[in-house]
Amino acid sequence: MYNDDNDRVVFFDIDGTLLDTSDFAETARKAAIGLMVDNGLPLDKDEAYGVLKTIIREKGSNYGKHFNVLTQVVLGHEDPMLVALGMITYHNVKMALLRPFPETLDTLIYLKSQGYRLAVISNGITIKQWEKLVRLNIHSFFDAVITSEEVGKEKPDKLIYDVAIRKMHGNPEKSVMIGNKFKADALGAVNAGLSAILVNSDVTEDDREYIKKHKLDITIVDDIGDVNTIL
Repeated sequence: MYNDDNDRVVFFDIDGTLLDTSDFAETARKAAIGLMVDNGLPLDKDEAYGVLKTIIREKGSNYGKHFNVLTQVVLGHEDPMLVALGMITYHNVKMALLRPFPETLDTLIYLKSQGYRLAVISNGITIKQWEKLVRLNIHSFFDAVITSEEVGKEKPDKLIYDVAIRKMHGNPEKSVMIGNKFKADALGAVNAGLSAILVNSDVTEDDREYIKKHKLDITIVDDIGDVNTIL
């Protein structure tokens, strides 16, 4: 499947890099809370959303039972009907809002035409990351999705990058990580021997100075469409 002439890999983060995720999780959670309150959760919507945010902070965003805990906290017991309403509403609204950035598809097509193989490195649940790619109909571009769930370490830990390179039979010196987070995506990648491109990033002036001072192989661009001018 692999050969020595095809060891150039472009690794992508998903949320905020390939997909426009601005406010979509918050919108989906508020919709879920609204329906739960309308169907008997005994708090007003702002109070209930505040409790949910606290649960998410404590349990982490990848925890799968936020709504179960919410009903347990508010009612003293789990309410299966309210949990189901919350979960289904959250999922449906989130997926309805899921969309790629306008230039995502063109960039993926360009990279494949240049001979790169593509994969994902994500801090998340493997099936959820594949689901996003499948729903956006861009899954066929990617050979693998490497997640913190399967590796046991999150970006920027070097291990997740090392595992990804091995899985893809890639050469780190010829490979690049594209993401939107300075520490997790860019620093994590360069510490593992890859170069990095930051897109849609809230990189600070201090971050830029750090890159310059340490002469890191990190390029900062405005959006994913600019990748075509670099690779």
